[in-house]
Amino acid sequence: MIPRYSRPDLVAIWSPESKFRIWFEIEAHAATAQAKLGVVPAEAAEVIWQKGRDAAFDVDRIDEIEAEVKHDVIAFLTHLSEIVGPEARFVHQGMTSSDVLDTTLSVQLSRAADLLLADLHDLLAALKKRAFEHKDTITIGRSHGIHAEPTTFGVKLAQAYAEFDRCRTRLVNARAEIATCAISGAVGSFANIDPSVEEYVAEQLGLAVEPVSTQVIPRDRHAMFFATLGVIASSVERLATEIRHLQRTEVLEAEEFFSKGQKGSSAMPHKRNPVLTENLTGLARLVRGMVTPALENVALWHERDISHSSVERMIGPDATITLDFALARLTGVIDKLVVYPENMRRNLDLLGGLHNSQRVLLALTQAGFSREASYAAVQRNAMKVWQAQGDRAGLFAANLKADPEVTLTDQVIDEMFDEAYHLKHVDTIFRRVFGEA
Repeated sequence: MIPRYSRPDLVAIWSPESKFRIWFEIEAHAATAQAKLGVVPAEAAEVIWQKGRDAAFDVDRIDEIEAEVKHDVIAFLTHLSEIVGPEARFVHQGMTSSDVLDTTLSVQLSRAADLLLADLHDLLAALKKRAFEHKDTITIGRSHGIHAEPTTFGVKLAQAYAEFDRCRTRLVNARAEIATCAISGAVGSFANIDPSVEEYVAEQLGLAVEPVSTQVIPRDRHAMFFATLGVIASSVERLATEIRHLQRTEVLEAEEFFSKGQKGSSAMPHKRNPVLTENLTGLARLVRGMVTPALENVALWHERDISHSSVERMIGPDATITLDFALARLTGVIDKLVVYPENMRRNLDLLGGLHNSQRVLLALTQAGFSREASYAAVQRNAMKVWQAQGDRAGLFAANLKADPEVTLTDQVIDEMFDEAYHLKHVDTIFRRVFGEA
């Protein structure tokens, strides 16, 4: 991923230096396990660890060797032999390249998931803080982009919290599914390496043993992992899109923080654009775009092929790095989001109380009218408000009171316009989302 949308901790997981260090640890742990079985001299296993543990693997040298041998793992093993010396002949006993590559990818994706889980923790904390801050900040809810009934801005943020809490659970499960180790040799038969070696390496790396690896870890695990990242990205976009709509000039109920000295347009000095959330929308598209290739990687030929390899070398770093950046950016947007309760009030009052139409409808049915007659009476008076010009304050209630077919008393009609009615279960929603605390 380009540096503009990258953060250093996640980038470091995918660096060549980090990759080669994991490769060495897999080989060295395997040598130790082989020594316990008497396949490798114990002294050789010790030398491998001693000389490789603090070695600085030369990326340029490995690339130079690979340019000749056309095989990345062989190039690394050749370079390792230059560091370790004669004992290097006991490295990679009974193993295949996939044992190293697949187990390394499991380690990298697990570490990336840990950072993404930390990102989600921070985002959830920001959402919870702002949700409680605006728990009782009344605002108009919208369906199809049109005024519906009142809610609170805190409930909007509570919905986002609940969604990202589900994302966290999914990622925890996806991390567990991807964190497996395969050290099973050619076609996964363990013919030239004992299963206890795999078990030892898995334990040392904090991984589970892959039950049947067929030389490669089954790619349904990877497909689920990247699909989970895609779902999280979609949740990022959902919240970003909500903020973008709320920042529209005609709405302006919330907007991204606009810092001193910031400029919104090269041509129009007045502009304050939702650039961060628009950026998040684009980044979410990128992450989702990497899901389909991961799904297509599941169908490999027989016990293995490498059609998945080129895909994963790209989507592994790019999807995790991009999502890490997006989650951190979204957390910053929520932390600094500027909220305008007075504009929420203005918009709520824009249609003269039409958001109470359902309550009037229900009151008429309770008074003995058929649902069809009740609906027609309420809609007839509501349409007059839509078509009215100028100040519509109180117009809907006035229309209802003037309609001879609406037999509700003025007092009952006034009761239909009590805002507290719409918010009476906000506490229940918050308890469901955040618990009793």
